[in-house]
Amino acid sequence: MSELDDKINQHFAGLVVRKDLVKTVKGNAIVPSYVLEYLLGQYCASNDAATIEAGIDTVREILRKHYVHRNEAGLVRSTIKEKGRHKVIDRISVGLNDKSDAYEAEFANLGIKKVIIDSGTVKAHPKLLVGGVWCIADVEYMFTEEKNASPWILASIKPIQLSHFDFDGYVEARKQFSTEEWIDLLIQSVGFNPQMFGQRNKLSQLVRLIPFCERNYNLIELGPKGTGKSHIYSEFSPHGMLISGGEVTVPKLFVHNSTGKLGLVGYWDVVAFDEFAGKQKRVDKALVDIMKNYMANKSFSRGVETLGAEASMVFVGNTDHTVPYMLKHTDLFDPLPEKFHDSAFLDRLHSYIPGWEVDVIRGEMFSSGYGFVVDYLAEILRSLRSHDFSDRYKGRFQLSSDISTRDRDGIHKTFSGLMKILYPHGEATDAEIEAVLRVAMEGRKRVKDQLLRIDSTYPAVRFAYVDPQGKEHLVTTLEEQEYPGAYHRQGSPQHSEQATTSAPAPGATEPATHLPQAQPAASAAREASAVLKEQHLVFQENQRGITFDKLFGAYLAGAARIIITDPYLRLFHQQRNLMELLETISKHASPDAEVAVHVVTVEDEFHADRQTENFQKMADACASIGITLTWAYDTSGTRHDRDITTDHGWKIVLSRGLDVFQRFELNEAFSFANRMQQHRQCKEFNVTFVKLA
Repeated sequence: MSELDDKINQHFAGLVVRKDLVKTVKGNAIVPSYVLEYLLGQYCASNDAATIEAGIDTVREILRKHYVHRNEAGLVRSTIKEKGRHKVIDRISVGLNDKSDAYEAEFANLGIKKVIIDSGTVKAHPKLLVGGVWCIADVEYMFTEEKNASPWILASIKPIQLSHFDFDGYVEARKQFSTEEWIDLLIQSVGFNPQMFGQRNKLSQLVRLIPFCERNYNLIELGPKGTGKSHIYSEFSPHGMLISGGEVTVPKLFVHNSTGKLGLVGYWDVVAFDEFAGKQKRVDKALVDIMKNYMANKSFSRGVETLGAEASMVFVGNTDHTVPYMLKHTDLFDPLPEKFHDSAFLDRLHSYIPGWEVDVIRGEMFSSGYGFVVDYLAEILRSLRSHDFSDRYKGRFQLSSDISTRDRDGIHKTFSGLMKILYPHGEATDAEIEAVLRVAMEGRKRVKDQLLRIDSTYPAVRFAYVDPQGKEHLVTTLEEQEYPGAYHRQGSPQHSEQATTSAPAPGATEPATHLPQAQPAASAAREASAVLKEQHLVFQENQRGITFDKLFGAYLAGAARIIITDPYLRLFHQQRNLMELLETISKHASPDAEVAVHVVTVEDEFHADRQTENFQKMADACASIGITLTWAYDTSGTRHDRDITTDHGWKIVLSRGLDVFQRFELNEAFSFANRMQQHRQCKEFNVTFVKLA
């Protein structure tokens, strides 16, 4: 186990489980993760190998005996008849039979209906009436000749949900973790390996959790297929309901006028709409209108009475085009059905997660570390719905006065939700609060900037805040920096306005700074090849379009000797970065020139032979194209420099060395990210170009 896993087990004993166990026990059982983790939490919430193995066997046996597969439903019904009583794990929904004045249960997989259930049980578990709940139930069989009577009897029922938890203990245990450790724990709890994600992508995953801890929160995420947009809403919590966007009706979502039956928003904390995108989808205008009112006022009316609810709404869907295409031709809401592509509806959204920044989910991204039993975390998040952290930035930071009330509401709700998730104990530094505030502002700005493209009557807004020193900071979206020419319509007041500072990720101590005349990284990188000048460039995490050719090429052209100093050229992908820099040197060297490249790095403690072998292979390859590659291992153990120095007077200072790209499939021959640097997402880094005397 890692040090973090040890720490997790120490402070949350019995409340965490190894996340790879879910896949181990699931087999072909089509059940949500929270159902499996409920069982694993009963028998495998330990870091003792023997206990885990015994627990896995127990859970497998429970699933084998009691989980109902639809294709084996007849066998299970026969077992109940022969034994007289049998325990099953199934999704149970309940309806009222007004002719017999009785509640009747229906078992989704077992295939039995009209099972009488007492009103006390229904009152204790009202979600049985809407959408159904996964339960462990004892079912009995007693044949009767009465015409309308069902032979099936529900002897007992236990919804698969945590019965109690210690919130104060949760808050106290949080204090034992740094912000970085806590974020990694939450990412592992969701089921992902935090080492495979940058800080910005980790926060995107956590923003997906905000609807569970913030009442009436409206969130949208659009992006490519396969990025796990709906995973959290289908697998993560028993308090969320995921429905297909095409299956939504006013009675199902809000209230049925003829029966008075309350819809999904009255019973669930989160209602998520999957496959929400699709221009050709037919949408009921009455549904759009009632959703507008609910999303703005937390209430709805169908002409009988006005009702209130606190369900958060999430909309997820796939994009059909790339971001630059949408920005050039339409807007970032382009995939939505026409009736939802409406400024009044979209203005109700509090935040927009850029799904195109999230990698397609691969097997290596799943976690084998420890995380919360998701049911436990779901109950914690639900209890946080009664808290309000929206004012935690006030007194330290101040929002720009021209941010409208609706924009402020969106910022406040995202900020409050993320603060609850990251800092439930209320202890955060100014830098950490500033980073959360920037995430909240960017999410709402992405909505507002697209509204300006859709509806010209909306006034332009400067998304900015003032820090404790009185300095104003502008907030931009990442796509605004990547595609400044297409992002703002020509003539827009925002057309030339760009951010001049950036804040650290939560947990950092100092904000990253630009030099006074620093340009936006995207435009400055393009100019570098045309004009050699001293400058400082700052790149955001997940930014694309970065290449060594654009960044360094012009500064390396004409050099006869180049010294590359980087202590981290040990792993394969780091040495591959060096090889790609050598390619850049080759491209910008005169065909009749020879270039000497010397590398200063640190020897790999565990795989020095392989490291040296790779350097020799590069040197052999370079020899045939006029580059002489040599290298030396720094033995002082104190080398921290990361820079490139040329003999014609330039020094390029690198904050991260050459390791500026996020992980991608190195062995996938048919991946553009593998073959072309501009298609890779980068880490957060900065580069300073200095002219030597």
